[in-house]
Formats: sequence, C-alpha cells, structure tokens
Amino acid sequence: MATLEDKILGEKLEYYCSSSEGESDNEDADSKDAPKGGKSGSDLKFTPESQIMEQSHWSGSTTNTGPKGVIKDWQRFKQLETEKRETQEREKLNLIKKLSITARTTAEDEKAKEQEQLDEELAELMSDDFLMQYQKKRMAEMLALAGKLPTFGTLVDIQNGDDFLKSVDEEQKTVTVIIHIYDRFDTACKNMNKSLGELALEYKNVKFCKFMSSMAGLSSFFKSNGVPALLVYKGGQMIGNFVRVTDDLSDEFDSSDVEGFLIEAGMLPDKSCVPAIVTGVAGIAN
Repeated sequence: MATLEDKILGEKLEYYCSSSEGESDNEDADSKDAPKGGKSGSDLKFTPESQIMEQSHWSGSTTNTGPKGVIKDWQRFKQLETEKRETQEREKLNLIKKLSITARTTAEDEKAKEQEQLDEELAELMSDDFLMQYQKKRMAEMLALAGKLPTFGTLVDIQNGDDFLKSVDEEQKTVTVIIHIYDRFDTACKNMNKSLGELALEYKNVKFCKFMSSMAGLSSFFKSNGVPALLVYKGGQMIGNFVRVTDDLSDEFDSSDVEGFLIEAGMLPDKSCVPAIVTGVAGIAN
C-alpha cells in the first residue's frame, strides 16, 4: 500500500531507495560481496524521476515508423517513382518526334504541294479585293444578260395547243414562262387573271400567259377542282406545277398575294435581294 511519501515523490516503491534505514548494514554487505576493484552499492547513485523525465523529453519531431507509417512512405515512394518514369517517357517521345525523319512518297509530296496551292488560292479568294472584283464582274454579266432578255409587260392569251407549245419551247432559255390554266366562269380564276396582268407590268422580263381549260382539252373534273392552276416553265422544262392555288391564298387575294406566293416558291426573283442598279437596267421592276 502506497505511503504518503510515495504519493509526494510520485514513485513506486520498487524504484525508491531510502537513505536512512539500514544504510550502514547495506554498506557493509556490499563491501564484503563486491569484487576487488569494483564499486560497492554505496557508490551507486539513483537519479531522481524529475531528472529522468527531463533527460528523456524530446522537443523535436520524428517520423512515424509504425506499420501505417511504413506503408504510407512506401506508397509515396512508388508514386514519385511512377511520376519520374512518366516524365522520362514523355521526354523520350518528344525527342523521337524531334529527331524523326518523315518519309513520304513522291505522290504524297505532290498531293501535299497541291493542297498547299489550293489553300493559298482559297486565301486569295477570301480577300476583300477579290470579292469586290468578283461582285463587279457578276454585276456586269447580269446587266449584259438583262439587256438581251425580251420584254413583255402584258398577259399573253394562248388560244390553242400550238400557241401553248410555241410559248414554252420557242422562248429563250433564260426566260421564265408562267401559264395560268383557268375557267372563265370561276371567280377565283378571274381574280388570278387580273393579278397576273398587274404582275406582268411589274416583271416585264417574265412571260405571263393565260390558257382556258376547255381549250387545253382538260376534263370537267379538273375544271371544277384544279383551277386556278399555274404552270411554270424555263428552257422548255417545267419547273413548277401549282394546282388550285387558292388553297394557299386568302379568299380575296390580290396581286401582292400572288407575288409573295411565287417568290416563296422560287418562281419570281425577290426584288429586295436584287441591287437597285440591276433592277433599274434589267427592267425587273419599274
């Protein structure tokens, strides 16, 4: 059982040596048992616990050398080793690419030269000067072409099949021919003839015609269900075929509605996209 002295000194009994009781007896016994030239028990000094604690205290830092610390250090070592290996591989590849000699056949060399030439020509085509010259050239071509186009300005009345063929086949290939197949008793057909007559004055280089369905030899079913119909030709070939056009127009349509329909279908040029200098000379719009 710990005594008051033990609690004060903070030591266990087996580590405490009293300096009062039995000191002389112990000295005698030790002097007898000690070998010659050796140290006796009285010569041994016990270091207080406070000095032991002060000497064993470590104020620095140390690495954990337990199992977890060893594993962590090993993993870090392998990571650094892998990164170093990857860096070396990249350096080798860069060096190989730098020192490698490209070996191409003669055909490949010629193809590469052609591609370089095409790239240079394309760069020249994209320059502002070239685009301006091209625009002026195309403008001159359009003006020259417009000067050669025939002018009409009226709604041509086709009387029979021969006139129909002449209106289509004997016209210039650059002229657009729009033929209205109509019934003279149909209100919508009358309105269409009026609208086309107004458009003929506005688009003088376009040939507008009207052809009665009975003269064309069409069936009664077509007369009642297919009119008004618009047939569009250019260069002798049909480029547009619109049956019962009123389905795409309002009930009381006018020339502007018909014009918008034909422009949307690509049968008439859009005046808003044509330069004023061209429209003025070509007679597309007066």
